[in-house]
Amino acid sequence: MGETAEKGLVMVYTGEGKGKTTAAVGQALRALGHGFSVYMIHFMKGRDYGEFLAAEKMPRLTIDRAGRDVFVNRDNPDPVDIELARDGFVRAGKAIYSGEYDLVVLDEINVAVDYGLISEEELFELLENRPPGVDLVLTGRGASPELVKRADMVSEVLMIKHHYNDGVEARKGIEY
Repeated sequence: MGETAEKGLVMVYTGEGKGKTTAAVGQALRALGHGFSVYMIHFMKGRDYGEFLAAEKMPRLTIDRAGRDVFVNRDNPDPVDIELARDGFVRAGKAIYSGEYDLVVLDEINVAVDYGLISEEELFELLENRPPGVDLVLTGRGASPELVKRADMVSEVLMIKHHYNDGVEARKGIEY
């Protein structure tokens, strides 16, 4: 194994298209299939997504949330949204350093950083100082050029067409 594999990978799913969280969940499912333990935290999301319901049936999958079921104002985030993101970031760090998890998914962390809820410097410090062998997945549109540079893998999800544009509402099992 190479040095990066031993240290753990940093994988980023970004872009304007639908499917970033879904790709992260797929990565988590793959890891679970090989007996790994996975911690996933949703930043800026408070709804009971299907992942939460599935996690109840998967003993090595822990899913947490650090947000409300509302849109966050990018230019003027509510103090409660900042507090929830900061608290979630602390919990994510504890999970990374706990030795309990092989894969940690920081869902929508890129957006939380872009909105100023979490500082990019703190995120980079977490990435650099994590224990060896812990793989990380970071999702959300707006991954910074510096994050892209530091990551081991980056996939951009493009939006070619979306059913929202035709007035289709968010559906259980599809969007959440």
